[in-house]
Amino acid sequence: MLDKLFKWFCLFVLYFWKKQMLENSTILITGGTGSFGHKFVPMTLAKYNPKKVIIYSRDEMKQWEMAKLFQGDPRVRFFIGDVRDRERLYRALDGVDYVVHAAATKIVPTAEYNPFECVKTNINGAMNLIDACIDKRVKRVVALSTDKASSPINLYGATKLASDKLFVAGNSYAGGHDTRFAVVRYGNVMGSRGSVIPFFLSIKDKGVLPITDDRMTRFMITLEQGVELVWHAFDDMAGGEIYVKKIPSMKVTDVATAVAPEARQEIVGIRPGEKLHEQMIGAEDSMFTYEYPEHFKILPAIHNWSSDPFRIKDGKRVADGFVYASDNNSEWMEVSELQGWIEANKSKIGAI
Repeated sequence: MLDKLFKWFCLFVLYFWKKQMLENSTILITGGTGSFGHKFVPMTLAKYNPKKVIIYSRDEMKQWEMAKLFQGDPRVRFFIGDVRDRERLYRALDGVDYVVHAAATKIVPTAEYNPFECVKTNINGAMNLIDACIDKRVKRVVALSTDKASSPINLYGATKLASDKLFVAGNSYAGGHDTRFAVVRYGNVMGSRGSVIPFFLSIKDKGVLPITDDRMTRFMITLEQGVELVWHAFDDMAGGEIYVKKIPSMKVTDVATAVAPEARQEIVGIRPGEKLHEQMIGAEDSMFTYEYPEHFKILPAIHNWSSDPFRIKDGKRVADGFVYASDNNSEWMEVSELQGWIEANKSKIGAI
């Protein structure tokens, strides 16, 4: 009887914690002027009414433009800084409860030709943030990752894999501190600045769209889904989890058809560091991966955390050798579905 009462008490405490999680809290988002930050900030303000959301980034013009969108809202603050600057992070994190780490050098060819700069931001920056969050007693940190971090073949993916490992190990590195770290991993963000949809839209009037390879596939996720996955990670995390959203795939040729049905598609060859298909869970991770209705969770191999019931919860272990890749996906987005999304979001595509 006492065991049952204790179980119900724990469930009540957990429910209350989730309801109060981000409410009246101070949240900092690194790289917050990017596409993700532009969606995360208004959605989080509306849902949780935090005390303060701090946009931490190094581009003053992007901050100035973004500040105009939240003019008159005292909850939104801006802080110029770089994740490479350890001392600046310490100042920015003073009094912060939650952190979303979105800052990254992420354009694949840029990273290939500027490898030292990519490492400084994606790896050294992650180390700086982990140290600063532990020392400043931040409660929870969620780092954004990418499908390119799974079995990487380019430098960007390799640095994000290293970053993922750092954030997972950060839970052990924290020692007696209460700071906890988790990672969310997803694919191509539909309509984000620099992605394929706004690129195709910008040149469709030329009548020819360049296709790197007609076999190429990609995962597709909306910014709203990305934000909701971060919220879920904050809700669910015990520390060290990598959350992978279940999302549809699409052939790049079908993306081109959705954007410009009449345009001719010209094969131009794969760019340096580019994959034919993307992957979010590799076979090597399958023994530590659990499935849930809307996502997968890769648990840490260290400290036997992958067998921890508190981390597993109601998950079901995937089969050994399981691979979650854009070409073997069970869910596919139709051309008409993407066309409907483009029509509904055309004013926002590529703007941020």
